[in-house]
Amino acid sequence: MSQETANLEQSRLRIEELKQLLNKYNHQYYVLDEPTVPDVEYDRLMQALISIEEANPELKTIDSPSQKVGGQALKAFSQVRHQLPMLSLDNVFDLADFQAFVKRIKDRLATNDKIRFCAEPKLDGLAVSLRYEDGVLVQAATRGDGSVGENITENIRTIKSIPLKLIGELGKDFPHVVEVRGEVFMPKASFDSLNEQAKKRGEKVFANPRNAAAGSLRQLDSKITAKRNLAFYAYSLGFVGEYNSDTEQASDLIQSFFSNSHYQRLCQIKALGLPMCPEVRLLESEHDCEAFYQDILQKRDSLSYEIDGTVLKVDDIAQQAILGFVARAPRWATAYKFPAQEELTLVEGVEFQVGRTGAITPVARLKPVFVGGVTVSNATLHNQDEINRLGLKVHDTVVIRRAGDVIPQIVSVVLDKRPDDALDVIFPETCPVCDSKVAKPEGEAVLRCTAGLFCAAQRKEAIKHFASRKAHDVEGLGDKLVEQLVDEKLVSTPADLFSLTEIQISTMERMGKKSAENLIAAIEKSKQTTLAKFIYGLGIREVGEATAANLAQHFLTYDAIQQADAEALQAVDDVGVIVAKNIVSFFKESHNLEVANQLSELMSWPDMVAKSEMASPLAEQTFVLTGTLSQMGRSDAKAALQSLGAKVSGSVSKKTNYLVAGEKAGSKLTKAQDLGVEVLTEDDLVALLAQHNVSV
Repeated sequence: MSQETANLEQSRLRIEELKQLLNKYNHQYYVLDEPTVPDVEYDRLMQALISIEEANPELKTIDSPSQKVGGQALKAFSQVRHQLPMLSLDNVFDLADFQAFVKRIKDRLATNDKIRFCAEPKLDGLAVSLRYEDGVLVQAATRGDGSVGENITENIRTIKSIPLKLIGELGKDFPHVVEVRGEVFMPKASFDSLNEQAKKRGEKVFANPRNAAAGSLRQLDSKITAKRNLAFYAYSLGFVGEYNSDTEQASDLIQSFFSNSHYQRLCQIKALGLPMCPEVRLLESEHDCEAFYQDILQKRDSLSYEIDGTVLKVDDIAQQAILGFVARAPRWATAYKFPAQEELTLVEGVEFQVGRTGAITPVARLKPVFVGGVTVSNATLHNQDEINRLGLKVHDTVVIRRAGDVIPQIVSVVLDKRPDDALDVIFPETCPVCDSKVAKPEGEAVLRCTAGLFCAAQRKEAIKHFASRKAHDVEGLGDKLVEQLVDEKLVSTPADLFSLTEIQISTMERMGKKSAENLIAAIEKSKQTTLAKFIYGLGIREVGEATAANLAQHFLTYDAIQQADAEALQAVDDVGVIVAKNIVSFFKESHNLEVANQLSELMSWPDMVAKSEMASPLAEQTFVLTGTLSQMGRSDAKAALQSLGAKVSGSVSKKTNYLVAGEKAGSKLTKAQDLGVEVLTEDDLVALLAQHNVSV
């Protein structure tokens, strides 16, 4: 066998392999609505096939995916044959590709003049045709294979943005048939809402808005489609003419009623009542196209709908006619695609990271892949539920997605590529950092380390929180200094702050002798605190200032809080089942208890027992705060009232004694007035506090 024959046979085998793959992916994408590879992988395979066929034209066959658009029509719907084919678009991926596209246009038109373009975002949805007869919507169809699509009229009727009757003035001689083509898509907000509802019901979520739109349009029950909040933007005219006119007659007739500018035709379609994408622009020359591309790329993440590029069309309809079509696309239009936001890569392993709140997060270590403009080697897997939803194993091939500045995420697993050595993801039984116990709080999907004050992964945040203004207010101990102290291993827990020396601090970056003296003084001053601030400073999950104050008022001593069981804790205002469990779990962990006890021995606060025995002037009085307080914050007002023995509730009832109404007070004020509750202004509250020597 000659080398030439061998090369030809090798090309034939590769073409057959590519054809099988592309036909399979076409079926998944267009028929099943269950794509297993991202668009960029499909585009890559198609380009490879076209390249080999162009080099070996004798191997090109009529059944090649390069010669058709899409896949077969679904049999679940009746079929519709398009009077004019609904074709796809060829792609360009960079400026050089686009410039080559423009050169081919100019060569074919035999001109060096500037070419005007109609520029649009490339919507990531489903192409449809809408047939209006005498101004009334009578039929809607999907693209299907370009020649035959599915009849989805009943589902299209449910889309609010599509008129059932054209609103423009139709003249006496207006064509009886007007076909409008465009894209049905699901806005980002609708997509997020749909998936959130699916998660709550324990159902499968959609991978992206395009899949959601396609799945919604192919519902046999149009009531389901109606709930999906789909949208539509028109992008061209299709068949326009008399009921039985042929395409040649239609071509003549369309020019009698519609502009010779593609952009102006879209404006005319909009005037008939069909929506047009607000980002569509008329560009005076090919030189403006790159700027449009870059502008839309920058706006991409802020748009209310998903796009994956721009579409650039020669604006002059007469020039479009001269340029004509190739087998699967018009010569006068192209899709200028954005850098891929989805790619295929391999999961090489799964590691577990411990966050600042103790959350243990699985992170997939990926074979590095360039996607969304950067090289990605890691992706968060969030929690066990997400891994179960994906059905992911180590060594799987996955679809990775990165949109703008969004953290990379794994969209799906390509099961066809799963190897025999794929491994289950096993979660740790102890913290990967400090080896303490881990727990999964009831009602949460996240596994957490219980050693909040001890765990190295959490210690920086624990110290920052302890020293914060609303806790122990250690002036001069900023975030950067905390990080330096921990990194230099001078501080491991909040208790270590009280062992620091001026010499140690003065060696830190930007910390001289005077700064060190001031910080040591501030640390010493922080020992004088309150029981409420001490409890808040421990950083127990979901124990905020108000809850800490309620715990202090109820139990009066640190020992009583530390030793209380869940039942006793739930007797405190604002402490429910989950918060009580968090408090018990915190003190059950020996590391936490050791640090908390060390701190309690260093701190000094007023004797709450003795204070409770003194008369509380507002004891047994219940206050509710509403609206905006300009002289103090709501939390400060609440703390001031509680210091005088008052109970501060979040809702108005018959037991409420006073409602303090700030600016823009709402329904609570109305309810208080209905119940006859005494209403105080902010000035009234300030005066009341002043009577009891409490300043604001």
